[in-house]
Amino acid sequence: MSAGETVVVGLGSDLRGDDAAGLAVARLLAGLHGDAPPPGVAVEACGDAAALVEAWSGAALAIVVDAVRTGAAPGTVHHSLPSLPVPLPEAGWHGGTHSLGLVDAVDLGRALGRLPGELVVVGIEGGDFTPGAPMTPPVLAAARRTARELREQLSRERPGARRR
Repeated sequence: MSAGETVVVGLGSDLRGDDAAGLAVARLLAGLHGDAPPPGVAVEACGDAAALVEAWSGAALAIVVDAVRTGAAPGTVHHSLPSLPVPLPEAGWHGGTHSLGLVDAVDLGRALGRLPGELVVVGIEGGDFTPGAPMTPPVLAAARRTARELREQLSRERPGARRR
């Protein structure tokens, strides 16, 4: 990642049902199922906090998409979560099925001086994290909708432009 770029990072595991929501969004944006990512946008899919810190290091804007469990209906998309330096809420964002969670990655990035210039977090409410289960239909639909909305937003607001 070079300084000034936007990166969209999908977190999760393909092996735990709805936990794959963030990965699905990243894959849809990366063009694995059709269109190429918007200009100036790098897309990463990763499964742990250490890889996340590496993926967003040097980025002007990082958008992280992950499955969450806050008690909302499966498929609910949580937008507009606080940007740094406001701490992320503990409920639904700490740990998860990853060895380290998103909150841990923010803490690690802060300690290493490797946070992105701006961090936006999008959470997709999961309902079934059973090992070996597929994503549930409402979560798969939310992942598709989120990928489409991010593609449109990034193409409209950031047509190849670098931030800063």
